[in-house]
Amino acid sequence: MTLWYDGPLAAFDTETTGVDVEEDRIVSAAVVVQDMTGGRPRVTRWLINPGVPVPPGATEVHGLTDDHLQRNGRWPAPVMEEIARALAEQCAVARPLVVMNAPFDLTILDRELRRHRASSLGRYLENVPLCVLDPRVLDKHLDRYRKGRRTLTDLCAQYEVVLDGAHDAAADATAALEVVRAVARRFASRMERLSPAELHTLQAVWHAAQARGLQAWFARSGTPEMVDPAWPLRPELPAAA
Repeated sequence: MTLWYDGPLAAFDTETTGVDVEEDRIVSAAVVVQDMTGGRPRVTRWLINPGVPVPPGATEVHGLTDDHLQRNGRWPAPVMEEIARALAEQCAVARPLVVMNAPFDLTILDRELRRHRASSLGRYLENVPLCVLDPRVLDKHLDRYRKGRRTLTDLCAQYEVVLDGAHDAAADATAALEVVRAVARRFASRMERLSPAELHTLQAVWHAAQARGLQAWFARSGTPEMVDPAWPLRPELPAAA
């Protein structure tokens, strides 16, 4: 019998103008589908002209300049629709969706849909079961006492996954997918008895606990930063905010 982590998975990733999900914009995105471990991935890419300047710091990360995006990027409205429909298609065929740090990528997509389509990610997914696998949450729960950072680059090194072209949406999505497979294999005794749907539910609990722990650490160190416990999608802020 094929275990779920050797079977079909999809992955989603974005590159953006910054790290504020409420205000920043998506400049590139990718959905990667792989039918089995070692199978050839099928990649769909989008390049977007966000309509706002790309800060130099963001360009340093992903290499996408204002000039390149203005010349080659598409307007956001139709692209956000295509991305949302692509994710809904994966969910409709019950293919688990790998998203590294899901509350960032899924939330910024939701905000872009609200901004450009007067819609939301939830509307596209309302008739299909969302099943997300977040390698960051999984690794942090299953190997919670390991020291060090847990960026995608760090996780690739930890699980011996090749990351070709970090901060390219397709490369990052592919690597995140392979990290999930590697995490599941390393912790097979705990993972193989859980279905992806069960893991989706558990990750919400695990992420909330991880957020509370980080918030407590911030409080002890005098850091004013707030940690959102919501996973895999942050709720929309009240209009007054």
